[in-house]
Amino acid sequence: MGKTVPEDRPGDEPPVSDEEWAEFLRRAGEGGRDAPVEPSARARMVAGRLRAEESAAGRASRWSERPRKRRRLGPVLAGVSVLALAVVAVRPEAVVDLLPGAAGGSGPDTAPLAAETARPTEAPSEELFPDMPTVKEPFRGSPAVAWADGAAGIQVPPAEAVGGMSEDQVAHALRSTKELLVASNLDPATLRGGHPGKALRLLDPLQKDGHGLLVKGLREPREDQDPLWLFSRFDPAEVRVVGEVVKARGRMTFGKGDRDGSVEVRADYTFVYPLIKAKPGAEEVTRTIVRREVTVTLHDPARTVTTPGRLVVVAWNTNTGNSDCARDGDGFLHPQFQEDMTGLTPGPSGPAVDPYDRSKDLGALPQECGTVTRT
Repeated sequence: MGKTVPEDRPGDEPPVSDEEWAEFLRRAGEGGRDAPVEPSARARMVAGRLRAEESAAGRASRWSERPRKRRRLGPVLAGVSVLALAVVAVRPEAVVDLLPGAAGGSGPDTAPLAAETARPTEAPSEELFPDMPTVKEPFRGSPAVAWADGAAGIQVPPAEAVGGMSEDQVAHALRSTKELLVASNLDPATLRGGHPGKALRLLDPLQKDGHGLLVKGLREPREDQDPLWLFSRFDPAEVRVVGEVVKARGRMTFGKGDRDGSVEVRADYTFVYPLIKAKPGAEEVTRTIVRREVTVTLHDPARTVTTPGRLVVVAWNTNTGNSDCARDGDGFLHPQFQEDMTGLTPGPSGPAVDPYDRSKDLGALPQECGTVTRT
């Protein structure tokens, strides 16, 4: 069987005619022979025309689809405390559960939740009073207090053969996806705004709208090429992560890719970052919550022109709670602190969202800059 050639394949070789390239693409979908050498501009032009002509036949490739992205949410609402106190009248017995030392409380002895195996049906219960985080207990007052620490919260499902890929190939795809999530969202160097080399080495450099776009964004960040689409990065001159723990919760699934000889891995995880200002004497702790839906594919190099063992990004959707929307485009998350807010300052006009609510698909959330009900 011949190899399928991704649309954004690099190369500076002499061009071939539209007719030759079109004939190859048609044959590739039918198990034809290897591709003629072709520069990426011609590939995109001709392949785009063929997709329009053959959409009814379902031959369009997702290999070079630009990963999808979403907006982040703004600062925490100033009115959260009012809402929390109002709930006490309805369920006063729950206040006892949150007292220090009680079961389900926010102290270090809180029992961890079982791993997430399916989409939750509702959000975690709201806090009943403003239990503020501290440097000693940075997750106090947050549902994340019972979440797993760091990489332990990213559990890989058992591998099995699928889509013409062997069990070992699927296992490699799952391990690589976890490594990508860790390197992108938990690695201390990445969080400090460093170059996420470990993560980039897991992605296929042939994918210009994946690996290539991220490299450009790291070098020259802006709204249309933002490294935050995949990486969690903070400006070290502005803030630092409190302690050594980032909380994580979510799940990973897999299935057959969009062509024979590929496996598609879907990851949906929420990461909670406790932060403090980098200035001397800072004491206030705030949290930024990042939820990511990332879909990647691993192709069999015997059937598709790809870098062996590297992941191709199909989609990335991200929502971030408590990051200043007005500063989008510089490649960093910008958590906001209560000490910098005033009750008279108008906030984002979008609807309020609970960043801990994992019961909804990210596609169902508002796209405009809004507010979060808690951090």
